[in-house]
Amino acid sequence: MQVIGIVAEYNPLHSGHLYHIAQSRAAVGEESRIICFMSGNWVQRGDAAILDKWARAEMALSCGADLVLELPLPWAVSSARRFAEGAVAAMEAAGVVNRISFGSEAGELSGLNRVAGCLLTPEYEQALRLELGKGISFAAARQRAVYSCIGEEASLLDTPNNILSVAYLCALQKSGSDIRPMTILRQGAGHDQPAEPGQCPSAAALRSLLLRDEKPPSGWMPEAVWEIWNRNKELGKAPARLIYCERALLSRLRTMSGEEYESLPDSGEGLANRLMRAARTQTSLEEILSAAKTKRYAEARLRRMLIWAFLGMDRRVLQSEPAYLRVLGFN
Repeated sequence: MQVIGIVAEYNPLHSGHLYHIAQSRAAVGEESRIICFMSGNWVQRGDAAILDKWARAEMALSCGADLVLELPLPWAVSSARRFAEGAVAAMEAAGVVNRISFGSEAGELSGLNRVAGCLLTPEYEQALRLELGKGISFAAARQRAVYSCIGEEASLLDTPNNILSVAYLCALQKSGSDIRPMTILRQGAGHDQPAEPGQCPSAAALRSLLLRDEKPPSGWMPEAVWEIWNRNKELGKAPARLIYCERALLSRLRTMSGEEYESLPDSGEGLANRLMRAARTQTSLEEILSAAKTKRYAEARLRRMLIWAFLGMDRRVLQSEPAYLRVLGFN
C-alpha cells in the first residue's frame, strides 16, 4: 500500500488544500493512505494558528486525510530549511510513509530537483557567502548564488511554494531518504494575493476575512470545514491571535538577558541585540518588529524569534531530530 505524507499548516484548510489531498491520492491510487504532518498551535510565519491544532486536524480528516500527526514545535516555527528537515525526519520516524506530496508553482520536479542539487554543492555555498557580503537579504543572496551556478532556473525561487518544495527535496537528499517526492501544481491565488471569483484562495486571504468576521465566498472552504470553524467560533475558540498574548509577550521580552536573546535561532549577525533594543524601547509587538526589521532580515524571521522567546525555547532543541510523534486525529 502506498502511504503519502503531506506537510501542512491548514491555517485554515481551504479548497486548494482539498484539491491537493484529492490530487495526491488520485496520482498514486485511490486505495492509498494519507498522513498529514501538521503544525500545532504555532505556525511557520511566526504567529498563532487561527484555530487550535485539534480543530484543524478534524478539518483535515473531514477532507480525506487518514491520520494527522503533529509536526513538532521547534521545526514548525523555523526557517523553510529546518521546517522541511523536521517534516522529513518525522515522516521517516513514522516508518510507513513512502511518498511525500507537496504543492508547487512549478508543478513538476525536474527543475526543482536541479535547484535542490545546486543548494547542496560547495560552489553554491561559496557564491552565497559572496552575495551575503553585499548586505542584501538572504532570499536575494540565495537566488543570485543559484543563478551564478545553474542560470535561469534560479527563478524557481521566486515563489514561496517552490521554495518550500526545494527545501523538501534538499532534506530528502541530505538524509538519504527512500521517500519518493511528488508535486501537485498549485491552483488559485498566489501567496498573500486576492482570489478571483471561482479561484482557490490563499490561506492569508481567507484568514483576513475570518479575522474580520466576514463570511468567505462560496467554494473557498469545504462545507465540513466551514461547519467546524463555526462550531469552534461559537464555543469562543476561534479566532486565535498572537495579539491576545501581547502583554505577556512584552513582559517576557523585556526581562530576557542578552545571553537569552543570543540563544534564539537565527539570532546572529547582530540581530539579537537589535531585537533586544527594540523590545526595551517600543510599546507594542508591531513597533518592535518595525524597529528591528531591515532590508536584510525578513519579518517572518523576527516573528519566529518572538515566538521562541515567548515559549522559553532556544536553539539547543534543534540539535537533534524530532523526538516524538503526537497523534492529533485519525479516521
